[in-house]
Amino acid sequence: MKWQKLIVVALRSIARNRLRSLLTMLGIIIGVASVIALVALGEGSQADITAEIDSMGTNLIIVVPASADRGGVRGSAGSSTSLSLDDAETIKKEVPTVANVSAEIRLSEQVVAGNSNWNTSVRGVSETFPAIRNYQMVQGAFFSERDVKAKAKVAVLGQTVVDELFGGQNPVGRRIRIRNVPFQVIGVLGEKGQNGMGDDQDDVIMVPAPTALYRLSDGKTVRGILVSAATPGQIAEAKAQVTTVLRKAHRLRDGQENDFSLRDQSEISNMASQVTGTLTLLLSAIAGVSLMVGGIGVMNIMLVSVTERTREIGIRLAIGARSGDILLQFLIEAVILCLCGGLIGIVTGLGTAFTLGQVMGSGVVVNPSVILLSVGFTLAVGVFFGFYPARKAANLNPIEALRYE
Repeated sequence: MKWQKLIVVALRSIARNRLRSLLTMLGIIIGVASVIALVALGEGSQADITAEIDSMGTNLIIVVPASADRGGVRGSAGSSTSLSLDDAETIKKEVPTVANVSAEIRLSEQVVAGNSNWNTSVRGVSETFPAIRNYQMVQGAFFSERDVKAKAKVAVLGQTVVDELFGGQNPVGRRIRIRNVPFQVIGVLGEKGQNGMGDDQDDVIMVPAPTALYRLSDGKTVRGILVSAATPGQIAEAKAQVTTVLRKAHRLRDGQENDFSLRDQSEISNMASQVTGTLTLLLSAIAGVSLMVGGIGVMNIMLVSVTERTREIGIRLAIGARSGDILLQFLIEAVILCLCGGLIGIVTGLGTAFTLGQVMGSGVVVNPSVILLSVGFTLAVGVFFGFYPARKAANLNPIEALRYE
């Protein structure tokens, strides 16, 4: 028998028992749909996390003070006062693997503009801050190096502050007051939305770091120093060089602990990727078990089909069909059942992934290799679980098969 004829016979046999065939495919459909949906959502979550981390900055290294120790009582990380503007300048001058450096002073202040006021985060930063943290300007311009050196009273607003203080109107050229210190608005930052912690990244005002330090803060210490390595491959080298430079600047002797600590994005990214990857792998394994159960269902139904069609098998063998033809016929039926279930499962899985993605606000990444792997796996399930019933049908004795009632 030709392959085309075998496929037609198999399709007719499946079509004769539509409901039973559909129920047989149900395990395969659920298994494949689960794999497709879970992997798409898992990879989408990884992409969201990567984008969130990338939005924090390019090749970012964060230098923060170590914990303070007062009378034997240790404070939280960043509670000491070991970093200064001079440290940022030292890193900028003496570390060759660094592209940009910005000191950072963080304050929470009540800001007034005309008859409006709003409590927001005020950050003192350097002119390189937008390049380090991937901020874009939508109106006006960011302050310059000259503004930083001159301790100019200029400010750049986030979109949330613009909405609250100016009703969404263009604030460039207007004045605001922070601690009764007048600042002129020279620009508006592009929207960034919420970060992974739920904080509004647009509820912020940027001012030159020296201005914030001497006009709004204690005039001594900074909250942290943001460092951007020249390339991703130089992050580790840049961290080592920054550590050496700061230890020398702080006159720390051999054996003394650092009075600062360094963090970089790769640690956060790797941890997040490991967590989501492990979870996706675990859920996919569970979905794989569902596929195996579906395969067992296919084998069970194929054994029933062999029993029901014993006389038909006997007639085929009696008129010249070979055992190999019978084996192929039933094997093809099992493969087609699994393949149809797999294709329906793929469509169902994609629909489920995009629906859940919209409901949860999560990204969805469809990997073509996962779809191809699912199709290949369903074919393998069809061959594996269909072989025994097909072999049983092929080994029937024609005379006994014809006598079967």
